[in-house]
Amino acid sequence: MRMLMVVMTMPLALVSIAPLSAQEVLEGKAAFGTWEADAPGVSRHITSAGLPAPTLTENDPEAPDFENLANVVAPPPGKMPDIPAGFKAEVFASGLNQPRVIRTAPNGDIFVAESGAGRILVFPADAAGTAKLEVFTEGLEKPFGIAFYPPADPRYVYVGAANQVVRFPYRRGDRKARGPAEVIIPDIPTQRHWTRDLAASPDGQRIFVSIGSASNVAAAMPKKTKDKIKAFEKTHGLGAAWGDEENRAVVRVFDPEGENVRNFATGLRNCSGMAVQPGTGTLWCTGNERDHLGPDLVPDFLTTIQEGGFYGWPWYYSGGNEDPAHAGERPDLKDQAKVPEVLIQAHSSTLQLVFYDKDAFPMEYRGDAFATLHGSWNREHRTGYKVIRARMKDGKPTGVYKDFMTGFVLDEKTVWGRPAGIAVTRDGALLVSEDANGTIFRITSFSP
Repeated sequence: MRMLMVVMTMPLALVSIAPLSAQEVLEGKAAFGTWEADAPGVSRHITSAGLPAPTLTENDPEAPDFENLANVVAPPPGKMPDIPAGFKAEVFASGLNQPRVIRTAPNGDIFVAESGAGRILVFPADAAGTAKLEVFTEGLEKPFGIAFYPPADPRYVYVGAANQVVRFPYRRGDRKARGPAEVIIPDIPTQRHWTRDLAASPDGQRIFVSIGSASNVAAAMPKKTKDKIKAFEKTHGLGAAWGDEENRAVVRVFDPEGENVRNFATGLRNCSGMAVQPGTGTLWCTGNERDHLGPDLVPDFLTTIQEGGFYGWPWYYSGGNEDPAHAGERPDLKDQAKVPEVLIQAHSSTLQLVFYDKDAFPMEYRGDAFATLHGSWNREHRTGYKVIRARMKDGKPTGVYKDFMTGFVLDEKTVWGRPAGIAVTRDGALLVSEDANGTIFRITSFSP
């Protein structure tokens, strides 16, 4: 069995508590800002009613994106992420090639999609300190989503590659695929968005795959009559886009054998991450929203996903806010576009989310959601590049999110990390991957 050794080279990091001012919830205009205001404990609440008007009202989909790509550097000596007091961070693994999605198997083993290398890696359930990894499989095109089926006692590991969904035979504790890939969903188009996340329903009857859009705002779609739109939506879902966007910007659902494939929810420009909320069985998505409307539009988000739900793209955003690129085209959809429960500052590039369902962190964390913000690349002043915590109350989102892990931005041009994947381990630690330098961090709680 092939084995690799990943050696920790960074020291333990303890971080002091955030200033008292960081405990206030920033609302309205104050909720919009840059990386300079980020710190563990800073809270924001963005609402659909409080959004600014578009500042780039032409929203030209063919115009080149404004690019402000970060210069990625190695971590400065001794540098670690900033985290709240009472927590500690250590490097769990390093030297990986674009580690993104992290998933914990039912037996506690840790599966990682090493997207840049085309591999799925496995770390033992008890891995800490110097982490030994094994290659579960390789030769995939940008693997991303990972799902275990059936969820409680899996016989397969499903993988969402950019171009297809495949599965591998699996038994509890396997760290090497038992057989070759079996194609379940073939020929997924790869133009623009390629992150195909997966989630399985708790009853094991359905598997979901997210497929992002092929464009920014679908402005090149050919015209359709009202009758043709109505007929199209009967088979594709409310507000579904067509042309090159057919079966794009959606969450699709299928049975475990890859049959009965259909659109489960529509109008999701790029649901880069999915998670099933423990206790409720509710499917959640992260959302990467569109460009060309200004530095503070359109908010990224975390949202529950309802069967048959329409989430706005490309005609509307954050509820019934009309996109200027499609002004007057679909007034019938205005009151049907759902408002995501947690709106996040625009261009943050949400990727993954996970619900904290263990007891190792303080009780106030139980039931909350963590999400990774990969960071802006098309905004004059950077935002994102952090991990946030979405606050829940009685299992329902409050709309408030709080900075949990920050400090990856060194200055306006330079960063040393871009958070991507996130998972909760069997013992209650939090694992966070960043794909700029290929590192996975392990965050634990302790008594100060």
